[in-house]
Amino acid sequence: MSATLRRPGTIGHLLRTLTQGSAVIGGIILIGMALMTLASVAGRALYSSPIQGDVEMMQLACAVALSCFLPYTQWQGANIIVDFFTIRTSQASRDRLDALGALLVALVAALICWRTAAGSMAAYANEETSMLIAIPIWIPYLLMTPGLLLTALVSLFIAWRRFTTGDAFE
Repeated sequence: MSATLRRPGTIGHLLRTLTQGSAVIGGIILIGMALMTLASVAGRALYSSPIQGDVEMMQLACAVALSCFLPYTQWQGANIIVDFFTIRTSQASRDRLDALGALLVALVAALICWRTAAGSMAAYANEETSMLIAIPIWIPYLLMTPGLLLTALVSLFIAWRRFTTGDAFE
């Protein structure tokens, strides 16, 4: 199922551009993680000197990269859909259920965004750092919030389009 909205309008074009940019940022983070892993493994094998805290950095970067990919995944409609119970319903019913699902994703993404931002502020106030190399934890938390916010906005847009115009994914 291709998942580009028909006639997305000005807001839709803006959201699509933002989701694509977010996915590119996530890809750059993944490339950086791969290069860091390569350097760490090579350093361990050749010089018995891996990159200190590489696992910590990998964990934090994975969380940020994941939040960057979520908006694009939602825009493309690429999330897993279990349609076992709805396969025999009408297309209009499935569209309404998909709109409801998008609305629920928006609510959950907004909740996670809010709590991540709150966690970032708390980690900053408490000067919380990672164990080995003392990376301030508030930084990756803060870097996760734009992707989560964009996921919520994209989900709201999709739900609104499906509820108001019945516009389905092509």
